[in-house]
Amino acid sequence: MKSNVKLIFEKGIDSTKRNFLPKLDIKGVEIDEILPKNLQRERLDLPDIPEVEIVRHYTNLSRNNYGVDTGIYPLGSCTMKYNPKINEKVERLQGFSKIHPLQEENEGCLELINNLSNLLEEITGMEKFTFQPAAGAHGELTGLLIMKKYFESNNIEKDKIIVPDSAHGTNPASAKMAGFSIISIDSDENGEVPLDHLEFALKEGDVAGIMLTNPNTLGVFETKIKNITQLVHDNGGLCYYDGANLNPLLGICRPGDMGFDIIHLNLHKTFSTPHGGGGPGSGPVGVKKCLVPYLPEPAIISENESSKSTNGANSSIGRMKPYWGNFGILVRAYAYIRALGAEGLRRVGQIAVLNANYLRVLLKEKYHLPISRMCQHEFVLSDKNHPDEVTTEDIAKRILDYGYYAPTIYFPLIVSGAIMIEPTETESKQNLDNYADVMIKIYEEALDNPDMVKDAPHKTVVKRLNAVMAARNPILHDST
Repeated sequence: MKSNVKLIFEKGIDSTKRNFLPKLDIKGVEIDEILPKNLQRERLDLPDIPEVEIVRHYTNLSRNNYGVDTGIYPLGSCTMKYNPKINEKVERLQGFSKIHPLQEENEGCLELINNLSNLLEEITGMEKFTFQPAAGAHGELTGLLIMKKYFESNNIEKDKIIVPDSAHGTNPASAKMAGFSIISIDSDENGEVPLDHLEFALKEGDVAGIMLTNPNTLGVFETKIKNITQLVHDNGGLCYYDGANLNPLLGICRPGDMGFDIIHLNLHKTFSTPHGGGGPGSGPVGVKKCLVPYLPEPAIISENESSKSTNGANSSIGRMKPYWGNFGILVRAYAYIRALGAEGLRRVGQIAVLNANYLRVLLKEKYHLPISRMCQHEFVLSDKNHPDEVTTEDIAKRILDYGYYAPTIYFPLIVSGAIMIEPTETESKQNLDNYADVMIKIYEEALDNPDMVKDAPHKTVVKRLNAVMAARNPILHDST
C-alpha cells in the first residue's frame, strides 16, 4: 500500500541502509495467497536505530511521567493512594487472569464476587451489592435508576432530586441523565447542609430523594447527617450516599447506619486498585433490603455452599454492563480488604484523617482556609491571601517545578480559587513536611517574586500551555 506521507522520527538517521523485515520464508506459500494485494506495503518506513537506543528512548520518556509510585499524589476528591503490589500479583493468578467472560460460569470467580459483596455489606451497612458499574458516575446512574424504578413500581410520582452544592459534580449530571430534575441547596457557613433549607425543598412533595457526598467536597463531615436522612424519609424520599469519599470513615461509621438506602463505592479509590490514566475503575452499588429486587441482573446467590448466577426478576432495572463488571479490579479490592482486615481498615481511615489535618494545620498560617474546622480526608484552601496577580493555577504550575504533583484546583466551585488537597494514609510525616515546605516557599515567592510563579513551570519538559487556545483551536492531527 503506497503512502505519500514521509515519516519523521525523533531518533535514527536518514540512511539508505534501513532496518528491514525478513522475507516470507514459508516454503510453498506465496504472500498473495495469505494477504490481499491492496493490504501489502511496498515500503515500510522504520527508523535506523539500534535496540539499545530504542530502550533508552522509551525509558527516558517514562521518567517524565508522574504517578503515586514516584511521589505524593494529593488530588483532593480522588483518593490517589498507593496500590500494594501484592494485589497485582493476586489478580494475575491464572485462575483469575486467564478466564474468559464467554466461557462457562467459573464458580470460584463467582464465589470471590459474592465474598466481596459480603465484606462491603459489612463495611457499609447495606444488604446487597451489584458489581456491574464500571466506575463512580456509572454507579451513580445505576443507583438513581434503582430509585426511579422503586417509585414507578409503587405507582408513586416523584421526579426531583436534592443535590447540595458541596456534592461531587457528577451527582447532578447523573440525576439528570436518570430523568430527574435538580434542586440545589447552598451550604451554610460550616460547609454543611442547612436543615431549614432542606425542609423547604422537601415541601415540593415530588422529591424522590437526596444525593449526599459525606464527607463532602469541602472535606467536612455532615454533623446532622441522621437528621438529614430522617427528614427525607419522613417526606417519602430515599437517601443516596456518594461513597467516593468513604476512605476516612472505614471502620469508624457506616452509611447504612446513617440512614442511607443506596450507596456507590469507588473500588479504584477507597480499596486501592489502580487509579488514573483513564481507568480501569469499579463503582459497585449497594442497597438496603427494600431495593434489592431492583438491582441489575444477573445476580449472584449462594446455594448449598456454592455460588451461582440467577436471572429473571421482573423488577430488575436490567443489565448495566456486560458480564460481571471489571473483574480484575474486584480481585484487587478483595485482596486489599482481606490483607488489612477490620482493624487495618480502621487504621486506614484514622491515618487518612490524621495526615489531612496535619497538613491543613501546617498550611493554614499562609494559605486562606475557608472552612476553619477539623477536616476528614481532605481540606480546601484558596488563593485569597496571595497577590491579586497570582492565581491558583499559577501556584499549581509552580508546584511542578519542585517535582511534586499539584492538588486539585478550582474545585469545589463554591470556593473561589480552590486548592483541594488529599494526602491519604499513604504518606509519611516526612513526605507531608516536604510538601508543606514547598507550598510555603511558593507562597513566599508569590509575595517576593510573583513573576517566578506566574511564568511557571520552568523545569518541566512541556512548559505552560495556552489552555484557552487549546480549547478553541485544538490540533488533532500531525500537520507534517
